[in-house]
Amino acid sequence: MLSEGLPVLRRERMSTVDTAWLRMDSDSNLMMIVCVQLFSKPMDIERFKQVIDTRLLSYSRFRSRVVHDMTGGASWQEQPVDLDEHIVCARLESERPNNKAALEQTVSALSAMPLDPAKPLWQIHLVDNCIGEDGKIRQAAIIRIHHCIADGMALVGVLLSMYDQTPNPAERDASTAMAKPVAMDEENPWLHLIQPVTSTTITAINLSTSLWTKYMWMLADSNKLVGRLSDMGNKASRLTLDAIKLLAMPDDTRTRLKGKPKGTKHVAWSEPLPLDEIKVIGKVLGGSVNDVLMASVAGAIGAYLRSKGDGVAVNADLRAMVPVNLRKAGKEHKLGNAFGLVPLVLPIGIEDPIHRLNEVRRRMDELKGGYQALVAMAVLGVLGATPKQMQNEIQNYFAKKATAVMSNVPGPQKPLYLAGSQLDQIMFWVPQSGDIGVGVSILSYNGGVQFGLVTDDAIASDPHEIIRRFAPEFEKLVLLALMSEWQ
Repeated sequence: MLSEGLPVLRRERMSTVDTAWLRMDSDSNLMMIVCVQLFSKPMDIERFKQVIDTRLLSYSRFRSRVVHDMTGGASWQEQPVDLDEHIVCARLESERPNNKAALEQTVSALSAMPLDPAKPLWQIHLVDNCIGEDGKIRQAAIIRIHHCIADGMALVGVLLSMYDQTPNPAERDASTAMAKPVAMDEENPWLHLIQPVTSTTITAINLSTSLWTKYMWMLADSNKLVGRLSDMGNKASRLTLDAIKLLAMPDDTRTRLKGKPKGTKHVAWSEPLPLDEIKVIGKVLGGSVNDVLMASVAGAIGAYLRSKGDGVAVNADLRAMVPVNLRKAGKEHKLGNAFGLVPLVLPIGIEDPIHRLNEVRRRMDELKGGYQALVAMAVLGVLGATPKQMQNEIQNYFAKKATAVMSNVPGPQKPLYLAGSQLDQIMFWVPQSGDIGVGVSILSYNGGVQFGLVTDDAIASDPHEIIRRFAPEFEKLVLLALMSEWQ
């Protein structure tokens, strides 16, 4: 089935930031965003294809392949799209009380399978007979999209914009976005400051991490940049300081979750936790929803390491690189990559739940109002403008500083429908780059919050052993909150 009504096929130059993600693919880590959606009943395949044709393919990048040029750059080249090549139908044959493990194995295998470079870089597998832990039979949609098309925040917005609020809605225009965009609190006045960095080509610099680091320090402290910042007072100093902190940050604690990934992936995800309960617990204990979630993640990872017999010192830390949306208000559904990475250091060595929550809150407060995300986005722009060998070296430099990549995306809190079927659950994973072999994702939808985990076989072949500890760590906070109410 060929998509109809295509405009004149055109070519568009890829940005340096998007090019950086295109070139980060390696044998151990593919730069794909993987999303799993579970539906209450199987969708009619023709109706589903019609939705994809009119809503997803309205975005040029989903009907464009990548074309490389002699300079190391790339472009988007539109072409006709055969949906039968992008939508694959399958079925789980297992008839156990639940076959969630078989579905997770399918997702794991697809997470390590490259997309066809001769076609637009996305694919959807519709998998029938998925029996959940609650005994319900659902259909799964496993969606794989290359990171060069867009970042996770934009793609979640695009995917959710395809949905309806009722099972049988009236016809709507293909460009209508149903989902409420995730916007910044206010327009960030510092976005223009990264332009001098993202447009800089540093091909003349020797291919060494030390020289590159000195260059970035010099750039962050240059008279030109400081001159542009001079009228902004303390914010200028904070930007420069955050640049130095990002570039000079030490390695986090070395645990069994650091290593050399091989490319074989394992995924696992939890059942939903009630969002309202998380909000209440956070309020009682003096923390935000994010504080409670991050404290639960830190507790689960620490408990997992101790269960393996590893010594986990009280000051042990795990650094996770967290994507932060940098789009201006009103641009939330614009494709491409417009985010920075903030290093969040999780106190995995603190066993006491309240002490750990308080420490997470303190560290989260330190990050607020900072500009490390802007500096990180500038680095991504530099990577896309450098030779591939240098990009790999810079990329590995930052990968050594962290153990995981973590995403936390707030989704809509009302049920959504696609091709007449209700979306019951949604989970996604962003890719890990360099030698990072752990990805953590948190997504809220329709009153529930789910944790997802992807690990590399060379680092941890049993992500379920971590996932199953999230809920108990949260329940400890619930118990302590109840106890505080009784006192």
